[in-house]
Amino acid sequence: MTPPRTILDKIWESHVVKHLGDGWAILHIDRHVLHDLSGPPALLGLIQRKLHTRNPELTFATPDHAVSSMPGRTGQTFAGGARLWMGLKMLTAQQKIRMFDIGEQGQGIVHVMAPELGIALPGTTLICGDSHSCTNGGVGAMAFGVGTSESTHALATQTLRLRKPKSMRVNVEGKLARGVAPKDLALHLMRVLGPTVGVEHFIEFAGSAIRDLPVEGRLTLCNLSVEMGGRSGLVAPDDKTFAWLEGRRFAPKGADFERAVAYWRTLVTDKDAIFDKEVSVDAADVAPVVTWGTSPDMGIPVDGMIPDPEKAPERETRQAITAALHYMGLEAGKPLIDTKVDWVFIGSCSNSRITDLREAARIVEGKHVAEGVTAWVVPGSVAVKQQAEAEGLDRIFIDAGFFWREPGCSMCVAANGEQVPPLARAVSTSNRNFVGRQGPRARTHLASPASAAAAAIAGKIVDVRSI
Repeated sequence: MTPPRTILDKIWESHVVKHLGDGWAILHIDRHVLHDLSGPPALLGLIQRKLHTRNPELTFATPDHAVSSMPGRTGQTFAGGARLWMGLKMLTAQQKIRMFDIGEQGQGIVHVMAPELGIALPGTTLICGDSHSCTNGGVGAMAFGVGTSESTHALATQTLRLRKPKSMRVNVEGKLARGVAPKDLALHLMRVLGPTVGVEHFIEFAGSAIRDLPVEGRLTLCNLSVEMGGRSGLVAPDDKTFAWLEGRRFAPKGADFERAVAYWRTLVTDKDAIFDKEVSVDAADVAPVVTWGTSPDMGIPVDGMIPDPEKAPERETRQAITAALHYMGLEAGKPLIDTKVDWVFIGSCSNSRITDLREAARIVEGKHVAEGVTAWVVPGSVAVKQQAEAEGLDRIFIDAGFFWREPGCSMCVAANGEQVPPLARAVSTSNRNFVGRQGPRARTHLASPASAAAAAIAGKIVDVRSI
């Protein structure tokens, strides 16, 4: 009799090409996604070894990290990224890999376009040279980031040599309160569980609060799983997932889709399956969260007080808090609410989908960005941009004083010249607030789209529940 299995067990076992012992295996990779920063080096590694892409039909590429988001942009608008864009374009053509180029339907941030196009599907293994590949777990894929040599190996063999990760389940029961977004839940989990709780683990998010989330919210939650130290995140696919995926460009069609759904329904953790680690969280405890420090776990409820290093239990923690407060220009023991804001960025693979833009637009409609605040909205893909424009969301943002940009990573990673100025304070819907992440000496507060939009209008950090 087969013992109870987790979703990870089921996907892993169905992809093993060969067991190598001690938990190691050769695993088949179903989908491989490339972007302009990590894609060219991996492809060059292939060519230098005089190899070819084994299954080019299973590999997809798009420029996102180093391309400008300026309206009317081309691949050469940002000179620093032009070589990378051209390299990706030339090398994918040489290897017969499908690339979704600038302005083309399908182009966008890799972790937005992959599920959007049905490249990421339940039960598939998906890799990309990017740590936030875990986003795709929101549709039930086993997705994770890889390094350049692993990417080259997968291009050549459509496999990877991997050691099975440990399993972890985070149960979130109950209902999220009004004004609390999936991003707030993710930031809350990091705040209470810490940035290393998921190290060496695949994290399955489960419970009634997770089942209530729309697919886009699940993608946001899984996107932040790597910030909890996890190898990836995963949510069991269900009827919401199947409805969301039906009709997607690379999803199965007709009878094949029905057969696929029948299989996808088996991708649930069996009753009595054992995890290496399991924790539970009450959804009622989650409030809108805004980060105050220089790590995604350095967050507090928006109406809370900035931590005092003198009250921290350990010396290393006190030093970390002190350094973060100094970098962020904040004072211990003070409220975060009413902290003045200079920039607002709504975008990134965390929060640039249509539901995110709708939520932000709902907050700003009929209002205007505060004087002295620069606010950007960067859709996650061409499809998101087109849908937002069809719904009139672009006009809502523009009339409110926001800049409406072209799809890409933009200011999240600041690899395309788009940066928060030194010492300027930004509220951002992105996933990382590390020192210099959005530009040298930039001060970043992570928040949900609604909280970011509210900050742009108020010119300061506010509790979105009061609006």
